[in-house]
Parts: sequence; C-alpha cells; structure tokens
Amino acid sequence: MKKVIRQVLGIDVAQKELVVCLGRMHEDLHTELYASKIFPNTQKGFLALYHWVGKQTVAGLAVRYVMEATGVYHESFAYFLADQGAEISIVLPNKISNYARSLTTKTVTDKTASEAIAQFGLERNLDNWEKPLPIYKKLKQLTRERDQIVGERTMVKNQLHAEEAEAEPNKTSLIRIRKRIELLNKQEKEIVAELRVLIKTDPKISDLVILLCSLTGVGFLTAAIVLAETKGFDLIRNRRQLTSFAGLDVIDKQSGTSVKGKSKISKKGNRYLRKAMHHPALAAIQHDERFKAVYVRLISKHGIKMKAMVAVQRKLLELMFTIFVTNKKYDKDYFKNQVAIKPEEKYQTAA
Repeated sequence: MKKVIRQVLGIDVAQKELVVCLGRMHEDLHTELYASKIFPNTQKGFLALYHWVGKQTVAGLAVRYVMEATGVYHESFAYFLADQGAEISIVLPNKISNYARSLTTKTVTDKTASEAIAQFGLERNLDNWEKPLPIYKKLKQLTRERDQIVGERTMVKNQLHAEEAEAEPNKTSLIRIRKRIELLNKQEKEIVAELRVLIKTDPKISDLVILLCSLTGVGFLTAAIVLAETKGFDLIRNRRQLTSFAGLDVIDKQSGTSVKGKSKISKKGNRYLRKAMHHPALAAIQHDERFKAVYVRLISKHGIKMKAMVAVQRKLLELMFTIFVTNKKYDKDYFKNQVAIKPEEKYQTAA
C-alpha cells in the first residue's frame, strides 16, 4: 500500500450542519477523496466529527481541517479544533469558488463543495489559523455592533425625515422616532468609550493605534476596525494579500482585441474593511497633497470619481499595513522633502 503523506478534511459550513469530505495524498502525489459525512453544527456534532476523523485517518499523521470563512457559523467549530491542537486553515470563499470552477464537477451541492475544499487543501500549502487574541475578538464584536447601530440610526433618521415631510405628521410618532435616535446615539457613545478603554488595556495595541492615526484621514475608529477585522494583521504577508482580503483588488477582463471589459474591484472580501476606508479616503483627498495628487491624476485619466476614490482607499489601507510593519509614523511631508533635495545632493547620496 502506498504511503500517505497528507490528510485533509474539507468542511462546508452551514448554519445547522457541517458537510465534510476526507481526502489524502499518497507519496506518488496521487490524491484521493474517500469518505464524506454530515454532522450537526453543535458541540456534540464537533465531538462526533473529531472522533470519526480519528477512525478514518492514518494515526501519527496530522489532519488539516480546511473550511471557508462563512460569516460567524464556522467560528465555534474552528475554536473547538484549536482547543484540540488541530491544524486549521480558513480560506476566503472566493478562492474556493474560483478553484471549484476549474474542476470537472459542475454540480454545486454541499457535498461537492466539501469535496472541492478537500481537494484545494490537498493541492495547496495553506497557512495555519490560530485563535485570535481575546482583545481582537472583543474589538470585532464592538466595532460590528457599532456598525449595526449606525446603520439602524440612518434608517430611523430617514424615517423621521419622511414623517416630517408629510402633510399632517403624527406628533406622537415623531416623539417616538426622536427617542429612538437619542437611544442609538447613546449606545454608540457607550460602545466607543468601551473601545477606548479596551485598547488602553494593551499598551502594544494602544501604541499601534496611535501610529495608525498618524496617517491622514485615519482616526481611532478606523484603526480599531482595521485591527479588529485583520486580527492585528495576523496572517497578512504583504499589501497585495491585504487588498485581496478586503476585496479591493482589481479585476481586469481582457482577451485579444475583442474582449475589453471594464476594470473593477472584486468586492469578494471583508466588506467591513472596505466600508471603513470610505470616509478616511475623503478626508485624505482634502487634507493631504499626496492623496489629492493620486485622485486628480486618476480623474484626469478616466474621469470616473468612484474609481479614483477606491484607488485612494486601497492606498490608505496599504499604508496602514506599511506603518504596522515598519512601526513608524506616517510622514506627510516625506515626498516634499525628497523633491527639495538638490540634484547634486541626490548624486552624492547615490554615489
């Protein structure tokens, strides 16, 4: 019998169930999918699945558990596996869907999805996922709660505007709507205060937030959201990977001379990151010549304001990662200082 060199469990996560498929790779690099089953997405289901995998796999060889990042439904199982010391990889859904299109199977079911995930795990060298630090978990919970409150407040304000614009508005309805807005304002302030206290408990994260806020347009809340959604840039290796994670990566559709599609961002990534960069980009364009120059140059090139705005958002996010890596504040006048150097001084520096 050929020696098994890799074992992978592909997991298609749903709200109530886990559809799994076991795969293995032999020493001749031949891959095989050989067992599948469905388990409830509960603690009892996790235990049953874990014991089933132990019986179906080769002892002494680690099994890699591969799953998609499906909202929050995968988190409980991922935390359970981490407590067991298992090897875990959590992959963005767009990577799996793009890979699945390259396979011969065209039928899309939970079972075929788990098979595609298992095959993907066998063919790729994936990063290990680890439980985030508790502070990042709390940051994500608080920032997302605030996002929901802000969205709800916008909806209620629109409702208030509609009521006030009526010919004969109901006064008691207006009173109740205004009270709801006051409550939402109060709750948002409470969350922001809790975020500030939480960040101050960790000096390292507190210092990082200060560094990130040195970037034009980036404030406390933006820094908190970016750190929460990236878990402190955990598993982010470069700027390109970060923009892909946020769904700000550009997709081009061109082939020969006949196919010339418009370039667009994928949007197949973390929508909270994309949303968080909108207002900082507006501020950066207004108050930083560097970003204003990028915006104006792109507008003059294709005349599409939103496209230029997205480019600034992407640049801001990349610079936040650069600040994290270098541990240095953003220098707004860096390029001005470079331009101010005389040509002979540049030559002497180069020599």
